[in-house]
This record gives sequence, C-alpha cells and structure tokens, in this order.
Amino acid sequence: GFLRSADTSYLAGPDDIYVSPNQIRRFNLHTGDTIEGTVRVPKNDERYFALVRLDSINGDHPEVCKHKILFENLTPLFPTKQFKLERDIKAEENLTSRAIDLVSPIGRGQRALLVAPPKSGKTVMLQNIAHAITANYPDAELIVLLIDERPEEVTEMSRSVRGEVVSSTFDEPATRHVQV
Repeated sequence: GFLRSADTSYLAGPDDIYVSPNQIRRFNLHTGDTIEGTVRVPKNDERYFALVRLDSINGDHPEVCKHKILFENLTPLFPTKQFKLERDIKAEENLTSRAIDLVSPIGRGQRALLVAPPKSGKTVMLQNIAHAITANYPDAELIVLLIDERPEEVTEMSRSVRGEVVSSTFDEPATRHVQV
C-alpha cells in the first residue's frame, strides 16, 4: 500500500510512501488512516520512500488501533451537538450563517451535500460555513470536499478556509471524482 498526501488531494505521486503488506496486516491499516512514522529514502532498486517505523495511527498508539472497529461497522447516530454558525460580526456572511442555523442546522460529525447550478453561490455559502465553524469551534477538524468544481473555485477555497480541502475538478475523469 501507499501513503498519499493531502497536499495533492490524495493523488498518486512520486513522493508517496510505501507501506509493506506485513505492516498493513500487523497494524490493521485501512484507507483513510492518518499515519505518523519514520521513513527511509529509496534504495538503489526502489522507486518510493518506505515506512520503517509506525509511531501513531489516527493520533493513537499503533497497538490501540489494532482492534479498532471498521467505519462501515459502526452504528450511525444522529448528531447530538449543533454547530452554531452565527457570529458577532456585522457582515452579509453572518446573515447566511443565521439562516442556516434557523432553517437547516448543522450538527457535529454531520456530512452535508450541496447541489446547485453553477454561479448560484454554493461555494461562497460553503466558505461562510467553514469560516463560522473555524471561528466558533477552533477545536473542530474541518474537511471540505469539492467534487466537479472549477479549478479557480478550489484555489479560492484552499486559500480562504482554515482546514483540509480535498478536491476533484471538472476537468478530471469521473473515476477520479469517485476515488476522492
């Protein structure tokens, strides 16, 4: 297996880090795990960096993660805590946040899908939501996923949002959209 970088939206590249099948089995590693460890440079006949020692998996000690429950086997629950998006600022951005709080509140751990025609303001709305969450909840881990967007929209989102932005632009094949 390979470790991919968030900097490249998890696309395969020459800087990927090879993880041996033995390590994958030993530590019960799965797609989406965040790994910290020591790597070594490629030897003469190798093309990739290699993971030599595993220090943590998803922020926990590797031994703790050996017996983790797979995501698909977890019990889905409704969110119990709401993200309050309204802030103490006098800006149009706050009106959007207030409207979302009233009409369609967002809960911690909740996923949302926003589908709208081009140029209808969905990217600005996502930015407003992201800004409100990072301002009101600095401990929250924010991941913004953009599928089939214009490259300039992705750049704008990456520059303005304090969080991870994962994307697949409209000029990429549908298989890439699914992969992301």
